[in-house]
Amino acid sequence: MRHAVNAGDEPTAIDAVSAPDAEGKPRRTTRRFPRITRDTARPEGGGRAAPGDAPAPARQWPILTVLSAVGLGLLLTALDVFRFGTILIGAALLAGAVMRWTLPSVGMLAVRSRFTDMLTYGVLGVAIVLLALMAQPNPLLEIPFLDDTLHFTVR
Repeated sequence: MRHAVNAGDEPTAIDAVSAPDAEGKPRRTTRRFPRITRDTARPEGGGRAAPGDAPAPARQWPILTVLSAVGLGLLLTALDVFRFGTILIGAALLAGAVMRWTLPSVGMLAVRSRFTDMLTYGVLGVAIVLLALMAQPNPLLEIPFLDDTLHFTVR
């Protein structure tokens, strides 16, 4: 927006402008997006999870917690403790969803909006845990309609 200023009058907006910068002047005088993106918006809750004077690992403790649990689950799975390892991986993703929901700032655990992150971590965590519980041999969870579907399609 162009601004019209008469002597002693308040400025009035004639065209669309963006928010003012630190000096009060509009940063962009058009509604058209720039051809080159210079920066990206931080995800909601994407700030540090600990104060800036804390060491780097402490500032990102939520993502480190989830990644450590997933790494331990992968190690257990590789060491032939399949069911417990995959349940641990799913539980780590569920813990990530809970942290994303409850904590105001989760560092790099925030990738998208809070709702999308919670939904993604939660659905993947539940799916992994359910699949680990239904894995053969000796499944801990049996869902009858899935067994019927398997008999109908494969056998």
